[in-house]
Order: sequence, then C-alpha cells, then structure tokens
Amino acid sequence: MDIRERLARNLRRLRQEKGLSQESFAFEAQIHRTYISDLERGARNPTITIVEKLARTLKVSASVLLD
Repeated sequence: MDIRERLARNLRRLRQEKGLSQESFAFEAQIHRTYISDLERGARNPTITIVEKLARTLKVSASVLLD
C-alpha cells in the first residue's frame, strides 16, 4: 500500500470516528470539501502543510495519518 492509500484510509477512518462529515471537517480544517474527498480517494498528493492542517483538525500527530 502506498502512502497516498494509507493517508486516505487513515483520514477517512479518523474523520468518521470524530463524527464529522467531509463538509464539516473541511470547514474546520479550512480546506475545500472536494479536496478532502480527493484525499480520501487517494487522488491527490497533499503538501506537508496540508497534512499538518488535517492532523491538527483531527487532534492527532501527522505520523498517525501517514502510518
């Protein structure tokens, strides 16, 4: 499994565990909802800055998203 697939799987799982829709999560992270959707499908390569925003919004370390 490549890193995009791991990020996609972990992002979706953690977002759902927090009870957040893609739209509400995107709003909190200040990222467009379609970008979140693309990330969860493994269709985008996020920058490290985006990974940090995602992790901060989910209240986890960036390594948890990439593990």
